[in-house]
Amino acid sequence: MPLPEHDTRPRQQVGRSNLRRAGKTLSLTRETVVAQLGDKASAKRRSAARRLGRSPDVTAGPALLDALRRETGDPRTWETQYEMVMALGACAYGPAVGFLSELARRPTEHTALHVAVGDALLRLRGPGEGAAALEWCLGHRNPALADGALRAVAALAPPLDATTVDRVLDFLDPLDRFDGLRYWAAVAARDWPGDRVRAFLDSCAAGPRADVADAAAAALERRRR
Repeated sequence: MPLPEHDTRPRQQVGRSNLRRAGKTLSLTRETVVAQLGDKASAKRRSAARRLGRSPDVTAGPALLDALRRETGDPRTWETQYEMVMALGACAYGPAVGFLSELARRPTEHTALHVAVGDALLRLRGPGEGAAALEWCLGHRNPALADGALRAVAALAPPLDATTVDRVLDFLDPLDRFDGLRYWAAVAARDWPGDRVRAFLDSCAAGPRADVADAAAAALERRRR
């Protein structure tokens, strides 16, 4: 297709110009989103964090962490804090680990916040540190923190040795068979080593919760391949 008559530039030059304009637009959008983290309205701050979680950008990490530090002073905005924590994990901003570890130790009635912290801590650790991060979360005996960590393990599938797997199963064994914490473990167990894993999955597959049973059945099927 020929270029429009009013544009006499070479086709390659037009393409580069369009890319520059597109890059400038994306940059401005990112700057706008980061600036919105400081908006007076919690809903707008939450929206900005959610957008950064959907479109991760590590360069937004410092602003996100600063915003979260300010946000945690107001327990009423826990939903905004949740989105900021999740965004930090998605953006892979490693310097947030220290503050998130501190948040994990703070008591809160909003358990979803600790779920986000557990998820983010796993995502922010290096490829070989997943097992240590998971054990750290389990060691706090906080179901919400463990739930988030297991969700991230199911999504990321970090390599776990048999010792770490045994510690996960030790954490889960005393729980009621209706406890939803078993779900993400059943999903992740498709790749776990150790003799106890098959027994755990068989127990979940025969259990009373349909979501856990279905996840365990899928994991068992994959392990047979």
